Amino acid sequence: MDKFIDQAAIGSNSGGRPPGAFLGLLGPYCFALIEEKIFVMNIFVLVKQVPDTETRIKTKDAGIDEAGVKWIVSPFDEHALEEALRQKEKTGATVTALSLGPERGADALRTAYALGVDNAIHIKDDSYNVLDIGYAAATLAAFLKTASPDVILCGHIAIDSQSSMVPAMIAQHLGCANVNNAVELTLADGKVKARREIEGGLATVETATPAVVTAAKNLNDPRYPSLKGIMASKKKKIEVKEVSELGVEAPRVQVASTEPPPPRPPGRVIEGDSPEAKAKELVRCLREEVKVI
Repeated sequence: MDKFIDQAAIGSNSGGRPPGAFLGLLGPYCFALIEEKIFVMNIFVLVKQVPDTETRIKTKDAGIDEAGVKWIVSPFDEHALEEALRQKEKTGATVTALSLGPERGADALRTAYALGVDNAIHIKDDSYNVLDIGYAAATLAAFLKTASPDVILCGHIAIDSQSSMVPAMIAQHLGCANVNNAVELTLADGKVKARREIEGGLATVETATPAVVTAAKNLNDPRYPSLKGIMASKKKKIEVKEVSELGVEAPRVQVASTEPPPPRPPGRVIEGDSPEAKAKELVRCLREEVKVI
């Protein structure tokens, strides 16, 4: 509201009157203007760095061999970023990207900057285990408690851990609402209204802020970063928080080993003298060998 009054006062100077004189001219309407509340959303977007789906993954000890791996923002988090930026364009919201992970995770935050977020924060943890979802949720929530977000947006699933549980666990830590699989989102007057996917249809839900909202694929079409945005992102500051500063319990889950899925067996050609014979042989294979019928 102070910003609004300052703008009004500046406008009065064009007529040669001091700011107080301008407000005096408003008479009884001045009080109505002063009492008006301007609510600007504080949106945080959780951004996770994951291997590109087209990268050939090789296992190494209890993890993966990161040599030659291309790292990207988890695709569903891209939808969350896009929605946050659209809300910023509509309402003037402040958008902050937040990521947990090792040093290389800063690259994901640079991508968020290139797209148009206002701030970026990296909770640095070089020993981060993506499969310990309880630790991830507790760590992110510990920081978010100090940041007072109105809305926390993230993808409904990360393509590496595939758990879909971290957003709900964060909401539990914060004691706030959790809305999953949003395909439409409205933020206004301290409330969140969303249409979300359910089995066989859609449901419309509404809750007060703060709230954790996960983005479904159908929420929007993510934009691409512009060249200007990419160049500007290289100069922007990423605030770094060491995980040790947050007072979170040590991880409880350790990965004992990792291994790739077994190779797919080679295809088989069904032999027969006629289409009927081939069909009969196929049915026999499905029933007796594969045992699916």
